[in-house]
Amino acid sequence: MTDPGQSTDGEDLTPGPEPAEHGPAPGEGAGEAVAGVPADPEPDAALVGPAADPDVWCLVAVAGVEMELPGPNPEVVLHETQEPWRELRIPVGLAEGTAIAYAWRGIPTPRPLTHELFAEVLERHDVTVAALRITARRGQLFLAELDTMGPRGRRVMPCRPSDGIALVLRRHLPTPVLVADWVFAGPGPAPPDPGQA
Repeated sequence: MTDPGQSTDGEDLTPGPEPAEHGPAPGEGAGEAVAGVPADPEPDAALVGPAADPDVWCLVAVAGVEMELPGPNPEVVLHETQEPWRELRIPVGLAEGTAIAYAWRGIPTPRPLTHELFAEVLERHDVTVAALRITARRGQLFLAELDTMGPRGRRVMPCRPSDGIALVLRRHLPTPVLVADWVFAGPGPAPPDPGQA
């Protein structure tokens, strides 16, 4: 049974205080998986790992969405674009996986899907998405942030990786997707079970 504070893809949906207007600068912190959850001030040592360099960001490309049965969730497959050519698989919900697959394949829809609509709203308000960064990993929970620039300046906002990927794939101009080097190292500690004290 799914915890009411989590989505089907393991992303924490527990509401929290409103995020600050300015997010962390690149490499300064890991945004939580959902907007509205406060960002971590710094990635902790257990999450990052002792040998990880927080200034190393790896450019990746979306290689597809795969569903391996009997697994419950699809996975977004990201491939590193330079040596050592690593692969990262991020589990997402079924609806998010479908939206990403449609965007990745360029399949038109009769009416705009949510991410397509949001991409259009950003464009009409002269807001560009400079980058999507996958900042941290806790078990099968991945954390990300969107780096945006608009008429009111630069803003870095926490987001779920699935929403960020679906959004950048709907943009007319290519948007870099960056993964922190330590995320490739493997899962960090899993988030604590709220049912256990």
